[in-house]
This record gives sequence, structure tokens and C-alpha cells, in this order.
Amino acid sequence: LDGRIKTLHPAVHGGILARRDQQRHMDDLKNHGIGTFDVVVVNLYPFYQKVSSSSGISFEDGVENIDIGGPAMIRAAAKNHKDVLVVVDSTDYPALLGYLQAEGNNGEGLRRKFAWKAFQHVASYDSTVAEWFWKQLGREEFPPSLTVPLSIKSPLRYGENPHQKAAFYADESLCEVDAGGIATAVQHHGKEMSYNNYLDADAAWNCVSEFKNPTCVIVKHTNPCGVASRSDTLEAYRLAVRADPVSAFGGIVAFNIEVNEDLAKEIREFRSPIDGETRMFYEIVVAPKYTEKGLEILKGKSKNLRILEAKVNKSGKRSLRQVGGGWLLQDSDDYTPEDIEFGIVSERSPQESEISDARFAWLCVKHVKSNAIVIAKNKCMLGMGSGQPNRVESLRIALRKAGDEVRSAALASDAFFPFAWKDAVEEACAAGVGVIAEPGGSIRDKDAIDCCN
Repeated sequence: LDGRIKTLHPAVHGGILARRDQQRHMDDLKNHGIGTFDVVVVNLYPFYQKVSSSSGISFEDGVENIDIGGPAMIRAAAKNHKDVLVVVDSTDYPALLGYLQAEGNNGEGLRRKFAWKAFQHVASYDSTVAEWFWKQLGREEFPPSLTVPLSIKSPLRYGENPHQKAAFYADESLCEVDAGGIATAVQHHGKEMSYNNYLDADAAWNCVSEFKNPTCVIVKHTNPCGVASRSDTLEAYRLAVRADPVSAFGGIVAFNIEVNEDLAKEIREFRSPIDGETRMFYEIVVAPKYTEKGLEILKGKSKNLRILEAKVNKSGKRSLRQVGGGWLLQDSDDYTPEDIEFGIVSERSPQESEISDARFAWLCVKHVKSNAIVIAKNKCMLGMGSGQPNRVESLRIALRKAGDEVRSAALASDAFFPFAWKDAVEEACAAGVGVIAEPGGSIRDKDAIDCCN
């Protein structure tokens, strides 16, 4: 059948599944001339790599790359793990060899561990096939059931707090095709990543990856506290730090372009704008690429500085978030300002420069925790307010950070303004904000428009 049946045969599965402690089983094997297997090692067809190849693959070819005999042998061996060792991971070969070479070791614990790993491996493989089939159906609604194939990337020293245990798991299917993002980033230098490091690095990388022009993003506790876009990346870095030098200290610095020798020197030597003396300290620097000299210079900043090289996240996967007893699933927020046509609802039409700043601020505020306000001018964040229970408090924080530069600046809000007069809109106008970008949808939208007019 064109190779569809190779190992699906009693001579194979009988030798795997037969229980050695059951004489009846052994007699059956002898009567049929079947020998036993002590070890089963299987490498499954690389299904996800095939269906995710850049050259594309037809549905028929995708189906032909689904392994049938391999998973069947794995499951059979895992079921009979008492008598058969099953290995599905090449990193386990040394442990297997050590066991086989040892004398008088029944290895029950190792056998069970390998069996557990085998069932996990097959379950992950099947979930990947099922997800691909769902996509081929062209179904836009969410699937009736969901399995996410994850594999441990590294244990972590602790979680969000020292008393919490933690580990980092990566999406197997995405890692196999190098889909980008922090999970597949290469660490060139520094201490091992912590739980909070991963959260912050992910936030910084997701934010900076959205900008088309050379951009620097600085993140602290998952919020961007400094963002600037410039053709001169050194200037972008300086402006991003100056947006909030207090928060930038100890933060994560991300670039969407290569870090060269000059930029690396600037990062290493830059002094805090607060006192002009203290060198800026960072937990992580992440960029898509480093020159050899640039990487060498950054390594000299600190033995603990984590230096990550990441690729733009192009997974296109949906977003999962855990709640008590379940998970929330939504489409990834891939919208950019270019996807949205701003509607001009005020009497005065903003200038092109104001529209440009509004789009920049809108892209920044997308990555700030709600209630979120961002004030920006000349493609540079001036002030940010985040996480406040009411929008007016977030505005006041952003205004305080922006200072006198707020005049004629653009303001972006991640949600509508529930009130305008004697509230956030009026305060923003009184401070001198030149243009406001917000999604609207309030029953008092007209009040906000009237207030701006």
C-alpha cells in the first residue's frame, strides 16, 4: 500500500506486547514463530515541519506525513513497559545505554518514566495533527476541544515569588519550525532567566516587534516605560531612557534592529539622566541580531546581563489565559495602526504630524496595562499611566511624567472615556494635548467630542 503498512503486523506487535511473566503469552509467540523485543526506539515522521514548510504542502501530502505505525509501536511498548523499554527522545539514549550496561538493575522507575514520556509524546503528536486538520477545514470558530503540546525548556529557580516553584515550557510545534518569540530566543550571555525575566522579555519583544522603523523599547514589570523610533538608533535609545529614567533602571531593553559596536558602547556607558553619573543597569537586552564586536562589548557591561537574540514572533497562534478551573482563549491581537482608519470626529482636523504621533501612541498603549494612557510626540513616548482602577488617574500619571512637553502632543487611551467634563478629557485638553486617539463606544462619546471642540 505504497509503504502505508510496515510495522502494523502481529510479528512486531506480538513481540512488543507479550507479557514475559505469562506463560500463555510466551507459548502463543512460540506457536507463531514470533520473537520478543526488549527495547523499542522510535522517531516519528516530522509532521509539523512538513506541513509548516515555507514551500507549502497539499492536504494530500500532509495526510501522507501522518505517522501511524510509529505511534502504534510506541503505545504498545509503553503499555508493556515492564518488559519493554521505549525511548522517543534522543536525549534519553545515554540513560538507556547506562541501564543496559548495568547488571542486576531492574530499573522499574526508569521504565515507568520512559513509558510516561512515550504517552506524552504520542499525545502531543496527535494534538498537532488534530490542530492541523482543524485548520484545513477552514473553521473560524474555536475548536470543541483543545490540546496544547508543551515541552519543558528549563526549570526556573523560583516563580513570581521566591516561595513558588516554576518551570518554563515551550510550544513544541512552534519550536520545531523556529516560529520566533522569546521561547526560541538564544541567550548569549548572563545569568539564567527567571520567571519574571521571561514575562518582561516577552512584553518588550512583543512591543518592539510591532514597529517598522528602528525602535527602542524599555520595559519594567511588563509595561513599556520608554519607547522611541528614530533612524539613528543611538538617539532612539537615549530618548527611550529619558522618557522615564527611574523606571528604566533595572529594566529590559529591546531593539528591532541589529545591535552594532556603537550602540553596544552607548548601552554600556550611558549614564542616568537623573544624576549624570550612575551607569544605567539592565536585566536583559534583546535584539534580532548582534555584530560580533557589539556582542563582545555588551558582555563586558556585566557578567549578569542577559543578552538574548530573538526572531520576530510569527506564530499566529491564539492567546490563552488561565482562570480558576478553566482557560480563556482569544485571537492574538495582531492589529496595528495601519489596520485601522482613524475617524476624525472633532471640528479641527489634526495635522499629518499629529496623526503620525497618534498612531505611534496608539501602538504603544496597546502594550500598556489598562487603564492605559500614553502621551507621545515626534515618535517618542513622553509619559505613560497604567494599571489604575480609573482612567483619570492613569491620565494624571502620564501628564506628570510628560511635564511641559505635553503641549501639542498626542494622547492614546486603550478604551473609551466614560466621562469627559471635569474628568480625563477636560484635564487632557487643559494640559495642552493636541490630539486624542481612543476607540470610542461610550454613551457619552458626544460629551468627549464637545469637550475637545
